[in-house]
Amino acid sequence: MRAGSAVSDRATSGASESGDGGTVNQAMPNVTRNTRQRGEVLALLREVDGFHTAQQLHQMLLARDARVGLTTVYRTLQLLVDAGEIDSTRLPGGEQLFRRCSQSRHHHHLVCRSCGRTVEVAGPAVERWAERVAGENGFTDVDHTLEIFGTCAECAR
Repeated sequence: MRAGSAVSDRATSGASESGDGGTVNQAMPNVTRNTRQRGEVLALLREVDGFHTAQQLHQMLLARDARVGLTTVYRTLQLLVDAGEIDSTRLPGGEQLFRRCSQSRHHHHLVCRSCGRTVEVAGPAVERWAERVAGENGFTDVDHTLEIFGTCAECAR
């Protein structure tokens, strides 16, 4: 579900250190201006599993004594989504969740309405259908997202 386009050209100067020995620019090559705060957000996303709200991620950063404002968290998450570095999903109630996915190729999610568990799935039939429908209607350079909501087997018991 890596929708969106690159925020800008890949940045190569002004890099700050990330926590893993590389630079933030290497970690987020599609993001123009990389800062320590953005590096903190990305480092956290690499360590936590599952989807989280911006507020939850902000609280986790505060617990680490990271000096990152909530607005910066929101902006960074949106930049990372737009750059295809992380995935975002919206729950039926409208709440937006974020996570760094294990798959780098385009994929979709099955999302449990009860516990929030997500499963990454490839959907070649969906890809063919989207391209066909777009072409039939004169659309090019097509992108899409697909999230299927239901109840996972564990919650259904």
